[in-house]
Amino acid sequence: MDRLIQLGADMADLWGRYGGSYLNGIKNTLILALVATLIGCLIGFICGILQTIPYTKSDSLVKRFFLTLIRVIVRIYVEVFRGTPMVLQSVFVYYGLPYLSNNALKFDNIWMAAILVVSINTGAYMAESVRGGIMSVDTGQTEGAKAIGMNHFQTMVYVILPQAVRNIMPQIGNNFIINIKDTSVMFIIGFTEFFAAHRAAVGATYQYFPSAAIEMIGYLCMTLISSFLLRKLEKRLDGSDSYELAQADQLVMAAGTYSYPDRGTPFDEKSVEFKDGIGQESENSGNGPEDSENRREKE
Repeated sequence: MDRLIQLGADMADLWGRYGGSYLNGIKNTLILALVATLIGCLIGFICGILQTIPYTKSDSLVKRFFLTLIRVIVRIYVEVFRGTPMVLQSVFVYYGLPYLSNNALKFDNIWMAAILVVSINTGAYMAESVRGGIMSVDTGQTEGAKAIGMNHFQTMVYVILPQAVRNIMPQIGNNFIINIKDTSVMFIIGFTEFFAAHRAAVGATYQYFPSAAIEMIGYLCMTLISSFLLRKLEKRLDGSDSYELAQADQLVMAAGTYSYPDRGTPFDEKSVEFKDGIGQESENSGNGPEDSENRREKE
């Protein structure tokens, strides 16, 4: 118990002296994670769509060649950036490009380097998520869109992608939460995010565990709040559970089977035609065999 009290006192002392540095690190972490996730989603959507462009043997050789080449390039990009740690990617981008280009390619802005690294890493994961989301949409949706004259671009924009986005929304949120934590490796290139603030405080005070406890609480708060907001967004995308069927459908009206809600349909008990038919049948059934003979004599 005494050690817990001492830990709380050390954490309060650290926060009192370096609270501004911790908060600045939290701000930089959230900005980097949000911007990089958005850019990564854009990269992932482009790569995912390019991988799902259909082609057949009847298409021209040029089209098949370019689509195959695009898929090979996207596959190499995905496998390389999914198969290597982000910390090594940041070292390669920030230090490797100047080394290989004799300082022709170097970053004067540390923010640009950090955003680039996290974005391309996120894009590699999102490319497969988007491809899976597009493939998860029933093929009948595509066939129906083609049946009404839509081309591939229109089908993707108006039919497939709206459904695919909802399917991959949990993965987008998952990547954002991962980026909040994985930005901690950006200290390797000198980016001052939350973990860098922890390292600076430890270097000045040598209180590693109290500072690490502050870091853990901070990351946990960021991820929990993000998860809560993302679940709210998912529920909003699901729409309301209560809905009413549309009554003024133009195709139904044109087909001649439309009837006003207060009239019912010709096939149920609310219909005027149905009630008239019941009345006529009852009149005919109530006449008896004598009336039937009289009608035959008159005929």
